[in-house]
Amino acid sequence: MTDAPNTVLAPLLARIAEALERLAPPPPPAPDFSAARLFRHEPKDGAFVPAADYPLSLDLLVGIDRQKGRFVDNLRRFALGVPCNHVLLWGVRGTGKSSVTKAAFVSLTEEFPALKLIEVDRDEVAALPPLFDQLRARTERFVVLCDDLSFEDGAAAAKALKSALEGGVSGPPENVLFVATSNRRHLMPRDHVESQGAIAAAENAEEEMSVSDRFGLWIGFPPMDQDTYLAAIRGYAEQFGLTAPDLDRRALQWSQMRGARSGRVAWQFVRDLAGELGVKLPS
Repeated sequence: MTDAPNTVLAPLLARIAEALERLAPPPPPAPDFSAARLFRHEPKDGAFVPAADYPLSLDLLVGIDRQKGRFVDNLRRFALGVPCNHVLLWGVRGTGKSSVTKAAFVSLTEEFPALKLIEVDRDEVAALPPLFDQLRARTERFVVLCDDLSFEDGAAAAKALKSALEGGVSGPPENVLFVATSNRRHLMPRDHVESQGAIAAAENAEEEMSVSDRFGLWIGFPPMDQDTYLAAIRGYAEQFGLTAPDLDRRALQWSQMRGARSGRVAWQFVRDLAGELGVKLPS
């Protein structure tokens, strides 16, 4: 007789337990950062997707020696656990801002294997505070990179980033270095004023511009002149064994067709030349 109530209650209790699990699912498993050095963060499910190492060496990025030196020095301080600053790399497109970040990171991981790089999408700035909290207790040291950062969503995204960098009452994570690249020194969207009233625009502008002040280190990347552009082409050609008559002339014609000279345009020319010669390049 005593077994009958248990027989009736068991399915009911099982359904209650399942409902509670759906309401409060177990925490996700701890991420495994041993699979790679570079990762891409997926905020929807919290996954860290391994990525291939950046293929170009720091030495191949020419014409930006001052910028490279300043960034590497700050990154080395971070790796050593001594005071350093979050970094804003700003300047015209294609001048090597994100390339410097990734190449410098890869160059230092041999000396500092605890370094990891996580790239986040610029549209997911609101996910930064919980991401930073998730990384806080880890033993690794994380460079979190947001490429082409701006605040198209206005002050709400700016507040989220400020919260992440300031860390609330607990302070920012000591093991996280945030690096952002931008085409603009101040991180406001171009249509900022047109899309808002005058008072709201002024208040949001103050909010968004104040985010730039949270970056202790600003590194500017000026446009590339012709001599530097050609030096980049020659450096790539020598590195990868590419020979062609009138290399400089062809490189300049390529830049004229593109309407710009930059490290990105130089690399695109080299890829085109390598394809013509049947030479494989790092992908």
